[in-house]
Amino acid sequence: MPKTRFFTPLIARLSRCLAIVLAFAVVPSLPVTAQEQKVLSLYNWANYFPPALLRRFEQETGIRVQLGIYDSNEQMLERIRKPDHGYDLVVPSDYATALMIREGLAETLDTPKLPNFANILPPHDAPDFDPARKFSAPYLWGTVGFAYDAQAAGDAPLPESWSVLFEPGDALKGKIGMLDDEVEVFNAAAWYLGIDPCSGDEAEHARILDLLQKQAADVEVYDSNGTVTRMLTGAVAVHMQWNTSAHRVRQSRPATVYVYPREGMNWWQDNFVIPAGAPHVEEARTFVNWMLSPRNAAEASNFTGYMNAVRGSVEFMEPALRDDPAINMPEDFADRLRTAPVCPSAIQNMRHELWQKLRGGA
Repeated sequence: MPKTRFFTPLIARLSRCLAIVLAFAVVPSLPVTAQEQKVLSLYNWANYFPPALLRRFEQETGIRVQLGIYDSNEQMLERIRKPDHGYDLVVPSDYATALMIREGLAETLDTPKLPNFANILPPHDAPDFDPARKFSAPYLWGTVGFAYDAQAAGDAPLPESWSVLFEPGDALKGKIGMLDDEVEVFNAAAWYLGIDPCSGDEAEHARILDLLQKQAADVEVYDSNGTVTRMLTGAVAVHMQWNTSAHRVRQSRPATVYVYPREGMNWWQDNFVIPAGAPHVEEARTFVNWMLSPRNAAEASNFTGYMNAVRGSVEFMEPALRDDPAINMPEDFADRLRTAPVCPSAIQNMRHELWQKLRGGA
């Protein structure tokens, strides 16, 4: 899950959050007795699901939704580790999904047995963290690649390779923006060099550090904030970027190109998971299957600006999203996606030391 999750302005985001609260405060109960009322307790990120879509789910299924909000995977995990957590469905990112599975915190979902499983596009049907989709189903996803201004970069298209950032031509030297993110930058460099990001080989780490130190002279800024503004103002000509940020740039600068590097790139995904001990498992399965239909998945994408994993959803998506390859990835690029691995602590420490040498100037 990216730090800059939403591309709507802050005021709009606050307004939508208020809309969620008001919507679920005033939705009348369905005309059934308390004993007959079906309930789903959904624990989700703030402003990450259309209120109108939840209301339609209630109307079509007779299942009333109770919505809880969290602001980090860690907050969610802390809550569902409690036996009396009371939630039926959560929306963890890929690494948190892996943790839930490993710790026995995920109820069996058996997504392949759901009627709408056939709608899931590859590679979302078999991710590394849950290859059989036994415990999870995809919700929304995104990537970390780079974007460049075609007018500033010259007439010829740039290679679909991390080489544009790590070994730039003269036209781009001093005009590169990088995320100030240890994991993202390290992983991209590792994939570019053909190295496993979780390698413990000191010689391979030395190769990564050498690449990044040589690149540093050509980098204008390391900053995960303001990536859109820098591209729009021309402060940089190319920027390592979340795909949704590139989409925002392209709305004002149509010549912006978002690149899916052929060596591999980080692909994050948020998922639906039923936490162990959920009181309403069947209602949760009903919701997940319902969200794997094209129209419903598209509505979630239109609201958040993130892509879904459902075949046929593009028909219902807003043109600005549907027609931008930064959001609607060409299917030919699916084999370029890599799930960022959760490396052992010792490897994380090696990576952190490398990053400190790079950013600390040591």
